[in-house]
Amino acid sequence: QVQLVESGGGLVQAGDSLRLSCATSGRTFSSYAMGWFRQAPGKEREFVSAINWSGSSTRYADSVKGRFTISRDNGKNTVALQMNSLKPEDTAVYYCAVSGTRVAFTTDTVYAYWGQGTQVTVSS
Repeated sequence: QVQLVESGGGLVQAGDSLRLSCATSGRTFSSYAMGWFRQAPGKEREFVSAINWSGSSTRYADSVKGRFTISRDNGKNTVALQMNSLKPEDTAVYYCAVSGTRVAFTTDTVYAYWGQGTQVTVSS
């Protein structure tokens, strides 16, 4: 059974940092792109960042570019999202996902497996 488990969320103040991790099991995901999405209350789920299968290519939403960094460890089947200079508007549930492709796409329709999410709350 495929499982994705996010961790590292929490309550922080504006300007602080958090590191989200996503552990996968039940399948080897080293051949597939992985991504992070988020959903704030009352809003649609939105793309945050993605990384291709090898880690050589990354993509970011404009709202997080320069503040967030995505990385992966294929030996451990994990993906991480380092979030710096957090803002109140970053408050959301963050989800990791595994794509059905090697290329990192921003659209959620290509992502086949999803975690349960981890809450990130940034106070002003």
